[in-house]
Amino acid sequence: MGRLLRKSHRLIYFACVLVVAGIHYPVLHFLAKRPERHYHRIAAIRERIARVSSRLIGLHFNVTYQTEIDWNTPYIICANHTSILDIAVLTHLIPHGFSFLGKEELLRQPVTSTFFKTIDIPINRDSKISSFRAFKRAEQFVQQGKTIAIFPEGGIEEQYPPTLQKFKAGAFRIAQTTQTPILPVVIHNAWSHMWDDGGFSGFRPGVIHVSVLQPIIIDPTSENQHNQLARLVYDKMEKCLRNPGSI
Repeated sequence: MGRLLRKSHRLIYFACVLVVAGIHYPVLHFLAKRPERHYHRIAAIRERIARVSSRLIGLHFNVTYQTEIDWNTPYIICANHTSILDIAVLTHLIPHGFSFLGKEELLRQPVTSTFFKTIDIPINRDSKISSFRAFKRAEQFVQQGKTIAIFPEGGIEEQYPPTLQKFKAGAFRIAQTTQTPILPVVIHNAWSHMWDDGGFSGFRPGVIHVSVLQPIIIDPTSENQHNQLARLVYDKMEKCLRNPGSI
């Protein structure tokens, strides 16, 4: 009975997202014709869709900060990834426009497609050309003062319950090339509310707990140190996952 209820909640959640997105679609379609000019308006619509649909289904967020964050500074945000709810988490967390770097399959999803055709950056990690173009575009966005959000694990693992997987190097190359600070974000329990897309475990309303760690400033004198940078961020996030009270 419990699993059937969670499956029903999953369908209700998707319905909420579709309805809220549909209400905003006419305005979004108009703004998407000139994404550079309307970047922040498009991002604001995405935030509104995530916020309203989350509240309708009974999903809330509790955020703990290791230190005060200057959101006027562009960041490379690195977050662990266990659920499609992670997108809503980051949209709730970041108080201004930002861009996701995510899998190109999101270009074919009804809600995310417009955003990934305008303000977000699709990537096919199996294609070197696609990866190169995506990371170059991300570098350009950062140089324009935009924040980029990346899931450095590269996807959601098939193991349940999920654990933190090895990080790919792309986010850390961008940070080093552009001298942009990395902001590690630990999403503790989104998977327990909806693992991946909820096909296996369904959806459960409640509170998702998030930890925002201290920004990591890039050493301008270091070169080709992205692997060490990835290890540093991984260790900090893994420690926080094991001991949420450590911050």
